[in-house]
Amino acid sequence: MTPQVEVHGYLRRTRERLPNGRVVTRTCSYNQPGSTGAHPVPAPRQRPKPIHPAPVAAPAPALAPVATPAPPTPEVPEAPAPPVPTAVTPTPPPRPASPYVPAPTAPKPPPLPQPAKPLPQLLDAATALLTDLHRRAPHITLTERDIHHLAPAVATWFERGTTPAAVRQALTSDLPQPLRFPAKFLRHRLIALLPPPTTPAYQPAPLQNCDRCDRAFRSPTPGNCHDCAADEPHLLSA
Repeated sequence: MTPQVEVHGYLRRTRERLPNGRVVTRTCSYNQPGSTGAHPVPAPRQRPKPIHPAPVAAPAPALAPVATPAPPTPEVPEAPAPPVPTAVTPTPPPRPASPYVPAPTAPKPPPLPQPAKPLPQLLDAATALLTDLHRRAPHITLTERDIHHLAPAVATWFERGTTPAAVRQALTSDLPQPLRFPAKFLRHRLIALLPPPTTPAYQPAPLQNCDRCDRAFRSPTPGNCHDCAADEPHLLSA
């Protein structure tokens, strides 16, 4: 079937023979169909295909003798490379456990006794006693600082009823020889030999004057004596 563009003159096809004897179709298109002065638009020319001669069959090659394969050569394993020596730091032997065992910490000594009422006269008497100790025991030599430190403890002994002679005897009897630390030795004795506190003596009630007869009698509160208090019911009834 002829296409419409070719029927109306927009397209024209012609068959031509090429010099090599091949017949091809030439196609021309026109913008104004039917005009004689129109220049046809040539169709793209196709390149002729080359004509190859028929291949000539090559003679079959002669069969070569089949070679018998040689037996495989056993592979010899390669020798491993020698290891590269590395520097090894020698480990020091473990240190033996030290036989030294630290001594336990000594407990702190108890504090020096202190008087309940640090009266000046008691502290002065204690200072005088400690200052005069070297006359009774030449080995006991105390500094001024030691005397002021030990004086409150001696005053506590006085407060508990101990006489100066008893305190002096307790501090200077049976001294160790040699006495290297006199202040520490006296401190130990003042703490270890401290006498117990004295029990306060019974004190009677104070004297009061009777409000009626002005007679003295003992009572914690003022008022009438025993006799006047006994006569009060009779006076009230009369």
